[in-house]
Amino acid sequence: MEKKAPSDFLKSVLGRPVDVKLNNGVEYKGVLACLDGFMNIAMEQTQEYVNGQLKAQYGDCFIRGNNVLYISASK
Repeated sequence: MEKKAPSDFLKSVLGRPVDVKLNNGVEYKGVLACLDGFMNIAMEQTQEYVNGQLKAQYGDCFIRGNNVLYISASK
């Protein structure tokens, strides 16, 4: 199994669908447009899920990095 640095993973998912979970449990699913060194995230075609239920849809979404619990590639 090949080891990957977190920065390598993040570069590999730019422009692809991702799931972003926040510290408060809210989840965002969309296309990762860009991110910076503070883990601030810009997403496109974003859907917001609260308790597993779709609550809102956004064309563009910006998430402050200190709120992010994890980022994962969508399946």
